[in-house]
Amino acid sequence: MTIENVLDAQKIAGIDRTLISYPFHELREMDAKQQLEAVAKHNRYLASMQKYDSINVLACMVPHGGDAFLREFERAVKQDGCKGAMIMSSLPGHYPDDDDAFAFFQLAVELDVPVFVHPPSIGFGEERLNIYRLGSSVGRPMDGAIAISRMIVRGLFEKLPKLKLVGSHLGGGICEMIGRMDYAYNLQEEAFFLGSYEPMMIKHPPSHYLKMMYLESTCYHVPAARCAMETVGVDHFIFGTDAPPLKSLKQAGVNVIKALKLAPEDEQKVFAGNAKKLLKI
Repeated sequence: MTIENVLDAQKIAGIDRTLISYPFHELREMDAKQQLEAVAKHNRYLASMQKYDSINVLACMVPHGGDAFLREFERAVKQDGCKGAMIMSSLPGHYPDDDDAFAFFQLAVELDVPVFVHPPSIGFGEERLNIYRLGSSVGRPMDGAIAISRMIVRGLFEKLPKLKLVGSHLGGGICEMIGRMDYAYNLQEEAFFLGSYEPMMIKHPPSHYLKMMYLESTCYHVPAARCAMETVGVDHFIFGTDAPPLKSLKQAGVNVIKALKLAPEDEQKVFAGNAKKLLKI
């Protein structure tokens, strides 16, 4: 991905402003020291792209990394002007609901910036997803859905109700599964044979917390986009694409939103208004 491709994709699709985030897939191959060095270097490079008037960026973060990563997050926001953070939905041995990641989300609330959750190159089920690009098309969204489901039932939104969390790729299909999550919660002891629901860390059905999130529209399938939008509401639905590096997907993403045939004021919210409010731009 180059800045030239970003600007070119903007021009092709008629986009006025782009928020850049980079899924740092290589982090999974690094130890903690290497991760910190890579993230700090990467964040400074991304921040330099904001010399272009139409570009904003998200810092890359490792939520479970500890104090040094928290200091880098704060520096990137306060000094470099990054508009929030992008985290992976999992790294080897870690999901964002882990206890050692909580301080990261607390800091995001204190800084009043959003956190964008994006899947790794391959996460859930990778041993069976190494054919026909299934790792990208199926594995990545599923890993995102797992991360979101765990953050919900482990009480992250109960503890931090002001957290601004954005799920990529429609939340990885979480909207199709949220009804099942609700009945697993609602049935309690009646469904004992499905497994334990302890310790109880939430006070409402999971769909209540999902509606506190924002979902990003990358999917390229109109019925799926409509399902996500209706699940969280038009005020929490945000236009996004995997472009670049795949520049042709920018226009495809625009076409999905237009195909929803929203009222003009709602379409404007999805394309720009919701993101502007979230990013304070």
